[in-house]
Amino acid sequence: MEHKRHYTISKRGLLTGFMVLILSARTPTLAIDIYTEAEVMVENGTACVLRCTFKSNEVVSSYITVTWNFQSSQPDNQFSKAPYAIFYFYDGKAAPPPKEFKDRVQFIGDINKKDVSIRLNPAQFSDNGTYFCDVKNPPDFMGTPARTELRVVSRGSLPRGNTAVIVGAVCGVLALLLLVLVVVCIVMKVLHSRHDYEGCINLENARTPPPQPIKKSEPKLEAPTSTSRPGQVQGPVIYVQLDHSGSKNSFHKMEPVVYADIRKN
Repeated sequence: MEHKRHYTISKRGLLTGFMVLILSARTPTLAIDIYTEAEVMVENGTACVLRCTFKSNEVVSSYITVTWNFQSSQPDNQFSKAPYAIFYFYDGKAAPPPKEFKDRVQFIGDINKKDVSIRLNPAQFSDNGTYFCDVKNPPDFMGTPARTELRVVSRGSLPRGNTAVIVGAVCGVLALLLLVLVVVCIVMKVLHSRHDYEGCINLENARTPPPQPIKKSEPKLEAPTSTSRPGQVQGPVIYVQLDHSGSKNSFHKMEPVVYADIRKN
């Protein structure tokens, strides 16, 4: 049964090669570029994605073929001598993989988007080795298969990814910026409150004049009212004391003084 399956894959490969030769005889030879990751590291027992994309000058046709080959890096592995096909895609269908990869290889790419990636789940230590991605899109069939190295390591020994470091750094920067923003808001609020307080004090000072010292009022001497007309000269003033007792001894018994003001016209 195993021999029959390999015969079927070989037959399809020969058919594809024959069609490529026919198309190449009719059209000029074009090149196709294939890209993969240089190295992939994954923990044992977890899912592994082997990415592969290609660039072709022609529209993706129904005759496109995708082949993933594997060569083990372990000398005692049966796949260590030469690359062995673990995934073959042709005419919109995928051929059954070998029993070592049965139910573990899944096509996750999109042919129309020129993506022919596969998923290996779960990855095992026996999967360590080199994987070759080859794409033929007639008449673009001349291209070098891209290769990627797969390293399956024990759980917990996988180096920490850069994604976690970047996420941690971004979170730290955001937290620092938030702290600075809070401090700036508090300082601005304090300064604004102090400015309003000083403004109120200055406004009160502007409205209320400072108290003036109380000056002692000095008595003013009123000038004697003069009824003299302009141009008249006031004559001497005669003061007379009158005694009405009729006695000579009543010198000290005098009535209040009567002032007589004699003016001279």
